[in-house]
Amino acid sequence: MDLNQYLSMFLDEANDHLQALNEHMMELENQPEDVSIVQVIFRSAHTLKGMSATMGFEDLASLTHEMENVLDLVRNNQLAMDGFIFDTLFKSLDALEGMVSDIANGGDGKADVSAIVKSLQSIVSGDHKKQEQVAAIEAEVVTEQNTDERLDEFQRSIIEQSVEAGMTAAYINITLREDCVLKAARAYMVFQALGEMGEVVKTSPPAHDIEQEKFDKGFSIFYVTTESEEQVRKAVANVSEVEQVELQVLTLEVLKDWNARIEEVQAGKSEVAATAATAGTATAEGTDATAKQAAKATDGQAAKNAGAAAQAKPSQNRTIRVDIERLDVLMNLISEMLIDRVRLEEIASEVKKSELTETVEHLVRVSGDLQSIVLKLRMVPIDVVFNRFPRMVRDLAKTLDKKVDFVISGADTELDRTVIDEIGDPLVHLLRNSLDHGVESIAERRATGKPETGTVQLRAYQSGNHVFIEIEDDGKGINRDIVLNKAIKNNVVTPEKAATMTDEQVYQLLFASGFSTAEVVSDISGRGVGLDVVKSKISALGGHVVVNSKLGQGTTFVVQLPLTLSILSAMLFRLGDEKYAIPLTSIVETGLVQRENIRRVHGGIRMIDYRDSVIPLLSLSALFECPSYSDFDEEEVEIIIIRKGDRIAALAVDDFIGQNEIVLKPLGNYLKSVPGVSGATILGDGQVALIVDPNALLK
Repeated sequence: MDLNQYLSMFLDEANDHLQALNEHMMELENQPEDVSIVQVIFRSAHTLKGMSATMGFEDLASLTHEMENVLDLVRNNQLAMDGFIFDTLFKSLDALEGMVSDIANGGDGKADVSAIVKSLQSIVSGDHKKQEQVAAIEAEVVTEQNTDERLDEFQRSIIEQSVEAGMTAAYINITLREDCVLKAARAYMVFQALGEMGEVVKTSPPAHDIEQEKFDKGFSIFYVTTESEEQVRKAVANVSEVEQVELQVLTLEVLKDWNARIEEVQAGKSEVAATAATAGTATAEGTDATAKQAAKATDGQAAKNAGAAAQAKPSQNRTIRVDIERLDVLMNLISEMLIDRVRLEEIASEVKKSELTETVEHLVRVSGDLQSIVLKLRMVPIDVVFNRFPRMVRDLAKTLDKKVDFVISGADTELDRTVIDEIGDPLVHLLRNSLDHGVESIAERRATGKPETGTVQLRAYQSGNHVFIEIEDDGKGINRDIVLNKAIKNNVVTPEKAATMTDEQVYQLLFASGFSTAEVVSDISGRGVGLDVVKSKISALGGHVVVNSKLGQGTTFVVQLPLTLSILSAMLFRLGDEKYAIPLTSIVETGLVQRENIRRVHGGIRMIDYRDSVIPLLSLSALFECPSYSDFDEEEVEIIIIRKGDRIAALAVDDFIGQNEIVLKPLGNYLKSVPGVSGATILGDGQVALIVDPNALLK
């Protein structure tokens, strides 16, 4: 039987089960005595095991089976959860996610999970604390065994000849920092630096293993050069994330008995390996015995569960999975039909025949309902993004040694799939900032009289045609003065401008790219890390972000996003002979302004009075370099008031056409140099109208 046709379904369901396992594991960690949660976890793991075995992914099935053994003991009250068990199960889930991801990318889903399996088996045997120590010894031994620092005759001959020729020969042991992420890249930089000064004779581990990051945090190099020992040491130490450089000059005397000394060290390691292997065998035997005993104990319970399942009536599945590409095709067809519908309405109004008018009106109603259904099909609950955050928060809080209560609300709020696909990364940045630099350490919270456990809240809700996402922490807040001082130092604002800025304007400075430096991370509580990326991504989605903060009490990031990006309600207007559209969601109101009420201030900027304030009046005809009939020459100027956050401005137009639903079409590389244009639409008469981007105009 060809299983490839079921691969897509397997991947979807496997990801669903893995997400459910992560969520319920998080729940169980908060309520470790609740056996009902363990039952749910066990069922998901059991289903995933069966699916994997059926599809032939044996590594997935094998690892899930080992997890089942642990969960079976817990659900039958034969084992109590502890920190080691939780960490091991979470590592197992990470490994399973990696395997499923590999399968999705065309791989075979195989992975070396022997260390995790041993930990799971040691939990079943009740000897996991001893096994933890054994695993550490084994890891050290394996690392040492994979590192052969002996020289063969050819390598030794090269080094000896180099020494005799007056060159410097050295054995360099390099240790990278513990938090180094791209180890292979750092090793490459070391080789590049040394390659400019001499020749690498040998590496340990071998170079191909280093390229694939098959080493711990250190590696060694046999090296010959005409430069001095100090210059070599300096060249290596200058590479970023190199923690330590140990250099031993190789003289002819040292080379003489080099291999003998290495073999002596390896012999000592072998004894340790033998001890570790013996302990591991004993543990494995204990594991087998305990597993058999546990199997006997649960046979009766399994029979009861099978009987109960036989009596249960299967529930009807009322959902189906649809390929995303099919929804995109359907959306494009609806968009084209919408354009033709508008054209038919115009023809019907010109012809003025009752039969045609009635038919078109019915078509408008039906197509409107169809459009509404298709848009709803594309709407996805935001929990598909939110549900990955509890695990991330849990791991990050543990790494930072902080206590954090993470609260999610409004996860059932729906957004267009296009927006859902893009919003995840910005929210990750904002959450990491709240955890890492918003919530204080336990000691700091004690000193300020706060509870040891900080709170981070993630909320989503819909209002009108927008969805709002709020990330709120009860941490230290943002220090306005520090932000302004740093902004002035980085030439982001002038001292004169800084003196007149509101708190909201100051907080917006955090999104400037100039704040994304390591220095700012320490001086401004790290609020600048990645926030420029956050703002650009959210702006690209047609949204914006607002910051509210109280020093010592906490910070709230409010992200506003449009419900959908494909079909928009827009106001159509003219500039000269050209038609333009602007989304209704950005419009506050439309109106008229008398020419004598338009004032010019320094720099030639036009300003008008608006509701007890003064706002700028922008000339779109000047911005787009298109001819205009009025351009402030008429007695009355038609204007559109637009808003983005707390920024308001007025746009001068020639004439209003009316409201309409338009289909947003991207322009690709066309008109990239023209600011304030987000796309185009085809109108009912076949003309193309550019869509104005208010966010760009209000920057």
